Amino acid sequence: MLTSTKILVIFSLLKRKSVLLCSIIYVEGDCMKNNKLALFEEKEIRKIWKDEKWYFSIIDIIFVLTDSNNSRRYWSDLKIKLKKEGYNTELYEIIVQLKVQSSDGKKYKTDCADAKGVLRIIQSIPSPKAEPFKLWLASVGSERIDEINNPELAMNRMKEVYEKKGYSKSWIEQRERGITTRHNLTDEWKERGANIGKDYAILTNEIYKSGFDLTAKQYRDIKGIHESRNLRDSMTNIELALTNLGELLPLKYIKKTILLE
Repeated sequence: MLTSTKILVIFSLLKRKSVLLCSIIYVEGDCMKNNKLALFEEKEIRKIWKDEKWYFSIIDIIFVLTDSNNSRRYWSDLKIKLKKEGYNTELYEIIVQLKVQSSDGKKYKTDCADAKGVLRIIQSIPSPKAEPFKLWLASVGSERIDEINNPELAMNRMKEVYEKKGYSKSWIEQRERGITTRHNLTDEWKERGANIGKDYAILTNEIYKSGFDLTAKQYRDIKGIHESRNLRDSMTNIELALTNLGELLPLKYIKKTILLE
């Protein structure tokens, strides 16, 4: 079980070994022109695989379709409008509140809908992007089935998308290594009883603070990244390498501790 004391010990050691510099946040290196892996027109839509189908964050969909500066308010107003028009029961059946990760690394209950529900909602959103979005929605479902049958396809698709967005080969390789390290580290956290939401957010923030003296939220604010986007996709090669190092150190420490126990 990961106790608060153990967490502090791991990251106090990490801070003493850290060679990361806050100033590298401003280094652009060969990071791409657009700083996010595109899912739909360069904007990510958070999604969760549940009950053998995808559920999508509705506020993220509204953001990509309308470019609204306040997609939460837009969705709130749209729900009121639909209820007045007599769609209250239908909305109740469509909307499912699921915990999805926010920009601070924590998971919060968010209005979500499956593909069928999303198609109904976007009928009420005037947007020239609606038709292309429907095609994108259909492709996401088929890709998930393919990736379940052959997990290697997921990694290949990720590489292809990054290449199309202009990332360099060295950046993609660095990102891939970082993803592997991150998965190994979170597996260790999970194995020791860390809470996927709260504890993961605390631990991740400690990694960023040890290297950049910033929390994930502060890091996002400096880079001007929307909460629906992945922070690491905006990093340079150097930032990725050092973040990867920051996650390797506690991983090695945890494994070394296990051997000594």
